[in-house]
Amino acid sequence: MRRTLESLQDKAIRGYEILDFKSGESFYFLKVKAVLFDGSQLHIREYTSFDSYFYSYHWQDLSGSLRTRWDNAPHHRELCTFPNHKHSPNLEESREMSLDEVLKEIKEKLQRPE
Repeated sequence: MRRTLESLQDKAIRGYEILDFKSGESFYFLKVKAVLFDGSQLHIREYTSFDSYFYSYHWQDLSGSLRTRWDNAPHHRELCTFPNHKHSPNLEESREMSLDEVLKEIKEKLQRPE
């Protein structure tokens, strides 16, 4: 969790709001809405315990339309990277992602002309 909270200090993030946080002796759950430097939003959900790690990083544009979502929900077994995948908006293979990696990809995409 510390790594995620540190990542929220990235210059790409204009501001953020922690929507939910729960923790116990062996787990944490974090839900955050971040506003990026271009006004788009990144919705972050992470759950970590001794034996589980679930994440979803949902990036949407100003109108609320999906740009990319990286997650590891255990569906799409047909992918070589199961359970890790992304929707951009089409389903694609993806490695396991962290918030740092997601922000790096977003910054690269925003610097490229579309």
